[in-house]
Amino acid sequence: MTIEANTPSLSPAISDTPARSFLGPLLEWLARRAEPVIISLGAILVGLALFSLFIMAVGKSPAVLFQLMYTGGFGSWFSVQNSLSRSAPLLLTALCVALPARLGLTIIGGEGAVVLGGVAAAAIALPFIGTLPAILVLLLMAAAAMVVGGIWIGFAGFLRHYRGVNETISSLLLAYIAIALMNQFVEGPLRDPASLNKPSTAPLPAEYMMGKIPGMDVHWGLVIGIVACIVSWILIEVTSYGFAARIAGGNVRAAQIQGLPVGRLIVGFTAIAGSFAGLAGMIEVAAVQGSANASIAAGYGYTGILVAFLARHNPLAIIPVAILLGGIDASGGLIQRRMGLPDATVLVLQGTLFVVILLFETFYGRFKIFNPDLWKRNP
Repeated sequence: MTIEANTPSLSPAISDTPARSFLGPLLEWLARRAEPVIISLGAILVGLALFSLFIMAVGKSPAVLFQLMYTGGFGSWFSVQNSLSRSAPLLLTALCVALPARLGLTIIGGEGAVVLGGVAAAAIALPFIGTLPAILVLLLMAAAAMVVGGIWIGFAGFLRHYRGVNETISSLLLAYIAIALMNQFVEGPLRDPASLNKPSTAPLPAEYMMGKIPGMDVHWGLVIGIVACIVSWILIEVTSYGFAARIAGGNVRAAQIQGLPVGRLIVGFTAIAGSFAGLAGMIEVAAVQGSANASIAAGYGYTGILVAFLARHNPLAIIPVAILLGGIDASGGLIQRRMGLPDATVLVLQGTLFVVILLFETFYGRFKIFNPDLWKRNP
């Protein structure tokens, strides 16, 4: 009888507990994941609205421009393949920004690693053409480009930690130095005597060029870029090395107190980031240009900054964002022919989007709906 008297009766509130215990964490998970998506979409819409005002100011129709942008980037299978090819280097240069960002670093000089990676790839290939199989030459080109790119951006990380030099400024200045070195090599010791109007290294034979993905007119650089994004996500989210980097990025002092090797983390992550940008330069040489010349300084390193910020430095989110920006870049020629606007119009759009995205960074953490920690507090 005592047991029966002390046994509480079931109530509707208790019976609803399993449902509420399931919906609560689900809603919290959705709220936290929705914030970067919604704020990023808002930034894109505001950027497009401002860009539309610019287009109207020069006497053109924004509706026609956006239609041509879609047609040139994704309106046909040919356009899609062109966009995918252009997105391949963006995947890698965006990683050059996204990986150091996990440590709280802002690297904007990936263009330097791209051009030097391209020069290194072309230089190491020339002595082995005709003596080694094409696949081995391509692997040597990739290794050389990654080593040079890693050293170049890793040096910015070294200056940041051991000498206190701001990595944003140093990486940008290193990019200008790299472009000057590229011009020096291409117009000097590595110049092909047959390249009269446009100095370049000796062209790669067709059999030594990077091939196309079967069934597509897109080179294998796209697959390399996607694999690099997946590997980077695993590095950051799964490995202890990535966990230590995120701890250091949140609070360097706390990481040092815990005994984490902050210096090695900074130099290591910037070197890995630079190696990806160098690989992008190799792909431009081996899959697109066929030689190292001024065309490899096409601004992919700078566009990669926009891709990384739009993706919130998430390696997996970089994939769709890079394809979107690749499509916008691919539409530049069509816009120029149909509307009489300069090819650099898409650069104006990219710059507008970047400024608005930086502005919208201040909105993170300001909305109660996206912060489950504030839901239970009294207003």
